[in-house]
Amino acid sequence: MLDIDTNVAKTIVYRTSETIGHNINVMNAKGIILGSGDNTRLGSVHEGALLAISQDRTVELTQQSANSLQGVKPGINLPLHYKGRVIGVIGITGAPDEVRHYADMLKMTAEMIVEQAYLLEHTQWQNRQQEEFVLQLIKAQPDDIHSLIHWSVQLGIDLSLPRVAAIIELESVDAKLMHDNRALKQMVYLLQNPDRGNLIAMTSLSQLVILKPAFLDGEAWNPELESVRIDKLLQRIPANMNLKLNIALGHYFDDVLGLAKSYKTAQETLKLGKLLHPVKTKYLFEDYSLQILLSGLKNHWRGNALGQPFQLLIEHDKNQQLQKTFTSYIEHLGDQQACAKSLFIHRNTLRYRLEKIAKITDTDINSFQGLLSLYLGQMMHQE
Repeated sequence: MLDIDTNVAKTIVYRTSETIGHNINVMNAKGIILGSGDNTRLGSVHEGALLAISQDRTVELTQQSANSLQGVKPGINLPLHYKGRVIGVIGITGAPDEVRHYADMLKMTAEMIVEQAYLLEHTQWQNRQQEEFVLQLIKAQPDDIHSLIHWSVQLGIDLSLPRVAAIIELESVDAKLMHDNRALKQMVYLLQNPDRGNLIAMTSLSQLVILKPAFLDGEAWNPELESVRIDKLLQRIPANMNLKLNIALGHYFDDVLGLAKSYKTAQETLKLGKLLHPVKTKYLFEDYSLQILLSGLKNHWRGNALGQPFQLLIEHDKNQQLQKTFTSYIEHLGDQQACAKSLFIHRNTLRYRLEKIAKITDTDINSFQGLLSLYLGQMMHQE
């Protein structure tokens, strides 16, 4: 357990001296004055405090006895305890008969402040440990599993609980909110209250990762339920926060390294979602799963072979007219009349463009295999 520090000592002095009307000194376990209404005494050793510490008892000092000690004035010095250990001393300056009736109240108040400070410090330490644990989880490798399991036991986190990763990215019109992390702190508060078992960590000055319990219905992974939960979170964000917020939900994996993979899919979902639908604020892996899965083939000979026909179309279609035509043709499931109408062109113009696409890509666009080949190639080039 740590000793009393300067901040705690100053807090005790501030919260007690005005009420009592006498000078208050707070000493650490070495008898050094860390807090006092008399700034000239700060940093000096209080021999009365050393006596109270060594004998673990209240020490009353009259003017006569104070004169025989160094750095001491008349008053009462009471040892402060935390979990059975003497961690410092609080002293009241004044004739013992005049200040004695304050002693018990002063000691109780000081020890309450000390306990609150240590509880806060412990909570902050736990939060820092949990945040570091989350950051290690989302980049875990097979060799890390044993140490992570040991760490989770120490933190009281159940790694067997199914979880899925989500990313929250914040943009604020108020630069100060982002600079001092107030926006992120407010978002963390919303995520933690009410408590739903979320594990949260800051991955950058503008992003949070949330490892959420995955089985909201208690039985299975259901992205639709998660989507509803995200909508409710968005509704709870105060309008005065002036935030542009993006949320990306990754895919659920049930193996040991599932959270690292889930976080990766959340990252890719956020990146692709912002690119394809920049006006949206919510992006679900299931809505971009094909593109994300195909992106894993990039820079691989299989992906190069699969994407080659559509790459030829890109190279010969500088104004992207043919690419837009193909996109509409896919969206209308090959219905040429509906496709032509949506593009505001004649059906003969559409046929001409489709024939041109087939010629450039050397693909039979009227066959399912040819159409699928171009479609998958298009998916791979959407990042």
